[in-house]
Amino acid sequence: MYHNTSPDEPASGMNIKPEILKKQIKYLISKHYTFLKISQLPSFTPSKKHVVLTFDDGFASNYTHLFPILKKYNVPATIYLTSNIKGIPTLNNDQIKEMHDSGLIEFGAHTINHVNLTKVDNEIADEEIIKSKQAVESITGVPCLSFAYPYGRYEYRHLKMVENAGFLTAVTTKKQIVAFKDSNPFALPRLSVSGVIDSTQFYLLITRGRFKL
Repeated sequence: MYHNTSPDEPASGMNIKPEILKKQIKYLISKHYTFLKISQLPSFTPSKKHVVLTFDDGFASNYTHLFPILKKYNVPATIYLTSNIKGIPTLNNDQIKEMHDSGLIEFGAHTINHVNLTKVDNEIADEEIIKSKQAVESITGVPCLSFAYPYGRYEYRHLKMVENAGFLTAVTTKKQIVAFKDSNPFALPRLSVSGVIDSTQFYLLITRGRFKL
């Protein structure tokens, strides 16, 4: 799980410098990982090593700095869009369409206003989930099949809302390595990659699900 990919902002839990991300991708390639979009997880081959790169919120830097890297190495990824998020530079519709049309980028939904679903009533939560799906579909022209819970916050009622909305998977922020067949498809864990970890910590993260021994 990543967010911003800007070279102009400090590395942090929310931002990874493009050159560091490139090194991580090259490392995964060297270790013979197969890169998937999130929609391909249900049909993956268990005997192979797989990785899904996900990027939350829809930062503009995902087009200007992430997209060129993905094209260079022919690596797919999934971006979860929050269509009305405030306070960050975001992707515009033309950029989203270009990225989608490349065949490398799959777009999921991340609510309309990046709300903590556990802090709103069922009607608002349902509206945020359903309308975010519709917003993504209106741009890409294809079904939006995956959802990301803002802040990783959700309750059982939200799992059912996401399923009823027509999503096939949903991702959380829980750090865990677990077989897909043993996971709830509407509460999939992800490994959050901080922009300040070094190569050893990255290795520990992808092999053990944590930064430390």
